Amino acid sequence: MYQAVLNQINHKFIIKNISFEGMHRIETPEYPREAMREAILNALVHRNYMGVHTQIRVYDDKISFWNDGGLQSPLTVESLKRPHSSRPRNVLIADVCFKGGLIDAWGRGTIKIMETCKQAGLPEPEIIELDGGLLVTMFKNKLTKEQLIKLGLNKRQLKAVEYVKEKGKITNKEYQKLNGVSKVTAYRDLTELIEQYKLFERKGDIGAGTSYFLIGS
Repeated sequence: MYQAVLNQINHKFIIKNISFEGMHRIETPEYPREAMREAILNALVHRNYMGVHTQIRVYDDKISFWNDGGLQSPLTVESLKRPHSSRPRNVLIADVCFKGGLIDAWGRGTIKIMETCKQAGLPEPEIIELDGGLLVTMFKNKLTKEQLIKLGLNKRQLKAVEYVKEKGKITNKEYQKLNGVSKVTAYRDLTELIEQYKLFERKGDIGAGTSYFLIGS
């Protein structure tokens, strides 16, 4: 059943980026297939079957999986981001999934979601308890204002990212003018965008010839 759901999502709602290696066509989905697989499996194993159905929502910039039934004590949202004990709400279903090879290790599902999204260069997924259930949200764009604020960018850096998204690049002088700051402050902010936040890269000659671009642009 979970495979049918995963195939349906991939076929109808997920855009695939196309690339080529020699003569081979490579299709890369917006969200890691492994992460979506784990989210669906978690819903299957941990759902409260006396409650409402699992709800999957696809948005322009994210996909979410809400499952009825909160976390089993003493698990917390934070504990799901590290190795933790497995406390399936539906033990028989979990056992069938394990013996059928769908689950290869207990207590690893949410960690796999985190790891595969990170490997794909996506923002960290959000896991929260909501309305008596657990909501897992994956984001496909780390350059939205919401995601940049989560990273910790200051207002000047947020403006600079938007500027580069529109103009393609920015110089130290343009940063100074955009934000009304000194050369030193501009340099410090831009260096953070390179070294700390891994969003910008520096190109060109040192000094006035240096421009800053979004990584991968």
